Amino acid sequence: MPKRVTADELRQVESAIERFSDGMSLAQLQAALGDAFSRRTLSRRLAELLAAKRIRRSGEGGATRYSSVSGAKPAESAIVVTYGAASFDTPDGPVTIPLSPAGCQVLDYVSRAVGARTPRGYERRLLDEYIPNRTAYIPDKLRAHLQKIGKPIAADRAGGTFTRDILDRFLIDLSWASSRLEGNTYSRLDTQRLIEFGQEAVGKDAKETQMILNHKAAIELLAKDGGDDIGINRYTLLNLHVLLSDNLMADPAASGQLRRRPVDIGASVFTPLAIPQLIEECLDLVLAKAVAVNDPFEQAFFVMVHIPYLQPFEDVNKRLSRLVANIPLIKSNLCPLSFVDVPERAYIAGTLGVYEMARVELLRDVFQWAYERSCQRYVVIRDSIADPDLFRMKYRNAMIDVIAKIVRERRHATESEIHVAAEPLVESRDLPRFIELANRELKGLREGNIARYRLRLAEFQAWSKLARV
Repeated sequence: MPKRVTADELRQVESAIERFSDGMSLAQLQAALGDAFSRRTLSRRLAELLAAKRIRRSGEGGATRYSSVSGAKPAESAIVVTYGAASFDTPDGPVTIPLSPAGCQVLDYVSRAVGARTPRGYERRLLDEYIPNRTAYIPDKLRAHLQKIGKPIAADRAGGTFTRDILDRFLIDLSWASSRLEGNTYSRLDTQRLIEFGQEAVGKDAKETQMILNHKAAIELLAKDGGDDIGINRYTLLNLHVLLSDNLMADPAASGQLRRRPVDIGASVFTPLAIPQLIEECLDLVLAKAVAVNDPFEQAFFVMVHIPYLQPFEDVNKRLSRLVANIPLIKSNLCPLSFVDVPERAYIAGTLGVYEMARVELLRDVFQWAYERSCQRYVVIRDSIADPDLFRMKYRNAMIDVIAKIVRERRHATESEIHVAAEPLVESRDLPRFIELANRELKGLREGNIARYRLRLAEFQAWSKLARV
């Protein structure tokens, strides 16, 4: 079966062409992209872009040049650095992120052409020299700032309460934003329709749809279904990887399995560690050091640095790190990190700084900006949410069991059927109100909310067809 052209590969080629107003020859384009594509693969990608009318071709033979359809976009317009800030072009317009002097240095280096950057391999010293609670990627002053803006609404509430309060919005935001950082072209509205109603966006690649659904499943494990098993541990990493990579891996057997073969990083001069035994050894050390860190923000950023740097899986490592970074925030009942509005170029540049320079400053600047953005979004949302219904909270599990039983056994949604299913689970004095609520929930049951009751789509469809009244 021929390999399917991915959206991010096409955009990578298109983006390189856009930087040159006079167009590029095939040789120039290949030099600009480094080792990301073979000459034959690059020719196929150019053919796809030409067929889609996203680029134009002029000249013949050795004089053939490829140029942007929408006009020149010089390299300096994609990322503009001035006075300690960088402006990044995004599909929604330019986004400016404040940068530290060190972050500017990193950005300057990783913005050079691939051929102008020095090849680097995995440097284990970055991990070995990190001493939990003594080494600090995030300075004390910045940690205090992040704690202040992300602090829980009520300090005595159980861990994860904040995230559950805003779960529906967070689920959509992180699924969309994290996928967008991987080149996914779903809009936020498309993502919402897919998650809430199962409605796929017209004209989108099936891989894009799968990526968003995978994020949904993984985020639900983190924020709702995982319980005490979820943490910065191997079980969590493997299971999150299984969910995030489902139906997206070239080798399905590699889903949830540590990497046993070399991988390359596109458009980078970084070569990840290749020896399986060392990958496993380093991952165990990453997890041990992360768990030992006391501060949730330092923990979150530590895994954002070291999981992609190690590349413990064949693919999906950056996606995995973005979800794992939320674990200490959720458990500390802090505002979660959704990555909404983060420019893809900024995130990639920060990650390249780790890969190719073993430096974290630029990625830290992006992390700070992203977290401030998330807090602005979610603290307002949380303040607007009414206090939870204590009756619903008390009988949450009973409601799940009753509705699931009625659907799976294809019973009619009548008060008598609800009464029979609920009687063993609900106090007699609460039965009338419980039956009323359950009846309302059953009438509102749809494909977009059946996950709340641990139901599969086939179970819901069979019930809807045969037993619903």
